[in-house]
Order: sequence, then structure tokens, then C-alpha cells
Amino acid sequence: MADLRQILSQGRKRIGVLIGAGGPLSVRVDATGKLDPNGQALIPGVNDLTDQALLKLTGTEAAAAAAIRASLPDGGNIETILSKIRLLQTALGDTPMHGLDGPGYAALGTAICDAIGEIVGAKLPEGRTPYHELVSWVSGTQRAHPVEIFTTNYDLLIESAFEHAKAPYFDGFSGGHAPFFDPVTVAGNDLPPRWSRVWKLHGSLGWKSDSGTVVRCGGTDSTELVYPDHLKYDLTQKQPYAALFERLKRFLLTPDTVLLTTGFSFRDAHICAVLGEALAMNANAAVIALQFQTLAEEEPARKLAFEHPNLSVYASDAAVIGGIPGQWRLGDLPKNWGEIRSSFWGKRGGGDAFLLGDFASFCRFCALSYSPDLARPTDAGVPIDATEPAAVSA
Repeated sequence: MADLRQILSQGRKRIGVLIGAGGPLSVRVDATGKLDPNGQALIPGVNDLTDQALLKLTGTEAAAAAAIRASLPDGGNIETILSKIRLLQTALGDTPMHGLDGPGYAALGTAICDAIGEIVGAKLPEGRTPYHELVSWVSGTQRAHPVEIFTTNYDLLIESAFEHAKAPYFDGFSGGHAPFFDPVTVAGNDLPPRWSRVWKLHGSLGWKSDSGTVVRCGGTDSTELVYPDHLKYDLTQKQPYAALFERLKRFLLTPDTVLLTTGFSFRDAHICAVLGEALAMNANAAVIALQFQTLAEEEPARKLAFEHPNLSVYASDAAVIGGIPGQWRLGDLPKNWGEIRSSFWGKRGGGDAFLLGDFASFCRFCALSYSPDLARPTDAGVPIDATEPAAVSA
């Protein structure tokens, strides 16, 4: 952990961060949209997203979606439901099923994507969120190489955090009126290191196709490039997805790089394929997977770590490092490290656990990596919850 903290603070290493669907779950808000550690997730997880998206349907569309969901193992989720809808859209033609024919299922798929866009289009609340703290770390030092953020999420939370901090970033689009996707610039490194990179691997709200060209229209209105279904792998072979996945591969093939993953389940086969291929080709690259659950529950990540020793899995109770699994064991504390340790190791679920699998804890750890000494505020000698800011002494 001392080595990881040093890598984060120096600004000399080539660092990337892959943010999965678990990221927005750490931002909790109350009914009015204000930050509340005891509130609901700003953007729900897959199961809740499925429930909320289907609740927005009405009439025959709602009945057809319910019938499809009932036919799937364990009720399916938004991805498997959309997959079935796309298959019916292609196969049925004019033949009705559950009250809808092929064009009807095409309209149902569009309605569900619109519902997804409405749900994941939530705005970043006021106050200091994990996204703000992550951007504070990114822009907190002069860097030899830009930080590259890869995300599978459609939301605009990381972009909002960059813009709130007035920190420049490039997302693959160029232009002012209707910015167009520019794969040539994505493939190169023409921009200065102070410009961070934000790569939306599965597309984003606000993207749309205009005469065969992908443009960014801004805001959350356009949802036509939100595709969480069985077509996802095929679509990654087309622009802009092909250029973005090639960027991920090229990043990992660059010597002396570190990719940190957070909130990522390793259940996206096409992303795992890129990671595995690049790690096999470049022994000087490293992936550190920060996982929320126990090691036994993180089977997809653990399997990839056994196949590639330059991928390490840091789970809540144990880790796989260099292809070797083992339980966490605390070492001797370096000077001034009592509070630093509490930023990555502490109580969770009634026992001690490694905390950085939680996106909020990871972002706080990054933001505090520049400080040589921390002191957690106390109330009558009892440490305040980790969501409280730590006192920092230089």
C-alpha cells in the first residue's frame, strides 16, 4: 500500500483508471437530491435499474416486457431483457407476440433505452462527492503523462466533476457546434499531459448518429447510443467503440503503465479479453483490481488474475498478487501511518476489511495521497466516520 500511495502521488507514472457501474453507487442522496450518506444511490445498480426502467413503461409495452422478464432465468436484468427484445424485433416481422410485432419490439427497445437515459442522467449533487475527490487527485500535480479514465458508464458524472474543477479533459470529440468523434486524435498523444483523457467505452448520454457520424450534442437528451444488450460486443467493433477499445489496448501495451479498476465486476467479456491480451503481450504493464466483495465472491477477477500475474486483485478479505492468493496481513506501521492505514483498512460488516474496493474510499485515498501525514477528526476521542474529512498536515 505504501508503494501504491507513492505511485499515486508522484505524477511520473502512466496511470489509468477504469470505473465500472459500482462507481455511482457510492454517491448517496436524499429525496431532494442532496448528499446524504444514508440516502439512496444516485444511480442504481443493475437490478434496481431494471425495476425502475420497466416501471416507466405502460400499456402493451409494459405487458410485453413483463412477459419477457418472466420467461428469463431469475427474472433477468435490463441487459438480458433488451437482448430478448432485440431478438424478437429481428425475428418476428409482422407476427405478433405478447401483443407486439417486430416494429413494436423495436419501439419497446427505444422506450427502455429512453428510460435508462432518464435514470442514469442524474446530475452530480452539490458538495464534495467521490468524483470531485478523484478529479482533485488527477489535477493536483504536474504530470509527465495524462491520467486516462476509462468507464463503462453512460452517465456524465466524471465530466461534470472535471468541469466543476475547471480541469481540462479530452473525450474523443472535436468541434464546437456539434462536436464530432475524431478517432485519429484518440489514437495519438497530441494533447499536453495536463489534459486528462475520458474514454466512454460503451457510449454516453448525449451521443447520437448524424449522417453516419457520431456527434456529441451535449446534455442527457440523446440516448440512441445506449446499448446494454446482446449487440454490445458487435457494436464495439464499430466506431466510435473500435477506437476506444483500441485506446485501452494501446494504453496497456505502453511500457510502465498501471491501470486501477474500481466498481468493475469483470463480467464484461469483451473488456476482459482486451485486458488479458494486452497483459500477456506486455509484462511491464500492471492492472490493480480494487474489488468490493470478498475474494471468493469476485470469481471473474480472480480467474483473470490467476491467468495473468501482472493483474492483482485486492478484495475486502484477501488478494491475488503475482498469481498467488492469500489473506490480508497487516505489516509494521511506517512513521505517521496510523491514520493513513485507516483510509484503506477498517471496519465493514462487523469485521476488519480492505476498504478501497468501495469507490468513495478509493477516491478519498487518491485525493489524500499527496499528504505525508493525516489526522482523522475525533469526537470525545472516538474517530468520526470515514465520510468526514481528515485533517491534513504537511
